[in-house]
Amino acid sequence: MTEQDTPLTQTATHSSQTTSDTVLEIRNAEVTFGMDRGVSRVLDTVDLDVQRGEIIGVVGESGSGKSMLASSILDAVVDPGVLSGEITYYPDDGAPVDVLGLSERELKSLRWEDISMVFQGAMSSFNPTMKVGKHFEETLVAHDYDVDTGMERARELLSDLYLEPERVLGSYPHELSGGMQQRALIALSLILEPEVLVMDEPTAALDLLMQRSILSLLENLQEKYDLTMVFITHDLPLVAELADRIAVMYAFELIEIGQTEEILRHAAHPYTRSLLNATPNLDAPLEEMQPIEGSAPDPVNVPEGCSYNPRCPIADETCVADDPDFQSASPDHEVACFHWEDAAEAVPFTSEEQHAEPKASTAEENR
Repeated sequence: MTEQDTPLTQTATHSSQTTSDTVLEIRNAEVTFGMDRGVSRVLDTVDLDVQRGEIIGVVGESGSGKSMLASSILDAVVDPGVLSGEITYYPDDGAPVDVLGLSERELKSLRWEDISMVFQGAMSSFNPTMKVGKHFEETLVAHDYDVDTGMERARELLSDLYLEPERVLGSYPHELSGGMQQRALIALSLILEPEVLVMDEPTAALDLLMQRSILSLLENLQEKYDLTMVFITHDLPLVAELADRIAVMYAFELIEIGQTEEILRHAAHPYTRSLLNATPNLDAPLEEMQPIEGSAPDPVNVPEGCSYNPRCPIADETCVADDPDFQSASPDHEVACFHWEDAAEAVPFTSEEQHAEPKASTAEENR
């Protein structure tokens, strides 16, 4: 291993044992859909601990299972999908909650008051016939919250997101720009003071400038309201500006997790390194971008052994025959790969400067 790829010490972990700081514990999470041509497994035995107060980014190509993981956290997988496994929420004050064992009424409360979600595409989340303020009021009434107190919080949240509260609350969704709609939706998701915010591609439809602006605002919200965030995206450099840790998914399963700086500088899975090389970046010439050869697997026909073996430059017979367990690449950096020690040489980074700076550096720039 070269000096450049010497792993760094980290502080958070993907672990099989819950710590006192764990707010979400996911074990053996699977989602399957029965199809005429077989069983489609769109989430495959995912284990993940989310630590209280952190921002964790979940990244991967489109169709890798990221959004299904987000839906699973809230037990919101649509029929005929079947979710199995264990998902436990540890509130800051109270007994652990078995999310998959809740009634519909209990789930309704959990999804807004404890764990809230921001979906991709704000326009589809708002009723176009209702003013934005009515969405806030109806949410407060449905959960038996005091409307006057709640609307004061709504105005504060909108102000925190650099919006004019009265203008936004008095507008129909279509009267707001895409960036304004997305920020209003974020405010709505926080109206009942949840502890955890799950965001599924929240900036995908926005331009680069608005994306960076919203990331900066999210960081401010996280600090002010002591939020835990799970940020789902296909854009690794984008989430690197916000996240404390990054979890990488491929073929519906988790394959690598570690602190953001560790993943950016010392990624240990061949797929993660290839994903970084394939991601457009303002600091790297376009000709240096290297698309990943091949295509992601069909959920009905995922390869045996390591799911990445058909596209991996260092796959061998072991990779074809067996599914790798997680191994420790360094303290609190884990990777599911038999040959992770050879990944840096097999898949070198195309540019020393191409990868985004991690959260600590960028946060100062945006203030």
